[in-house]
Amino acid sequence: MKEKKENFEDLLKRLEEITTKLENEEGNSLEESMKLFEEGIVISQKCNKQIEEAEKKISILIKENDEIKEENFNPDEV
Repeated sequence: MKEKKENFEDLLKRLEEITTKLENEEGNSLEESMKLFEEGIVISQKCNKQIEEAEKKISILIKENDEIKEENFNPDEV
């Protein structure tokens, strides 16, 4: 069965919640802080993977001699 892809915005929101909890030193045990940190790392990796996948799909349409030419997006050229 295919794993459900998590929504980027939801992942980012959860990462922000984790960051806020970790920045608030009160009430966090070391164990709880470590669990939050580990969850944040996993979420960060998922977000990065989704961004990389999106970059691969981006194409730029360039009008060249009255023809539309599709080229792959290269972030290094921007």
